[in-house]
Amino acid sequence: MSEGPRARLDEGAVADRLARLDETLGRLEQTPGATAETALDAVTMLTEVYGEALARVMEHIPAAAAESLVADDLVGHLLVLHDVHPEPVERRVARTLDGLRPRLGRQGIEADLVGIEAGTARVGLKGGGCGGTEPAAELVREALLAAAPELAGVELVAPKAPPAFVPVDALLRPPATAADGAA
Repeated sequence: MSEGPRARLDEGAVADRLARLDETLGRLEQTPGATAETALDAVTMLTEVYGEALARVMEHIPAAAAESLVADDLVGHLLVLHDVHPEPVERRVARTLDGLRPRLGRQGIEADLVGIEAGTARVGLKGGGCGGTEPAAELVREALLAAAPELAGVELVAPKAPPAFVPVDALLRPPATAADGAA
């Protein structure tokens, strides 16, 4: 006899479980002996089987359903982990930057994807005033690596300043002196 659907975990409960899992696996990796090795092998095999199941699910769902799945952070991360995420890395990085724009904008900062080369996302940051962009830079790095963990890194680049325009006739005039303004 079925008791009905299981209660869903909220974001806080998911984060708690993931932190505990990470801590438990870390302790298990540090434990010597055949039992620990067997447990880690079991986790690896279970992860591979779940990854295969996710891949099969993704083959059978329409594109609209895939879009709603990738919008869920937990599901999106699992799809990336198992290399079955339907969006290419460039799209995930761009979507993540779009999501950060309102928060960065409140700090007077703009972030734009310059490109992805050799597994490194290059992001242009500008603005931020005298407080600098370092807190925003860390936010951008963490968000992009979470959305695209296959990236080797995130390089933040300052935008190039446009060249200053100096009229040719200004180069040909003699420099102004204080006496010139006193006339």
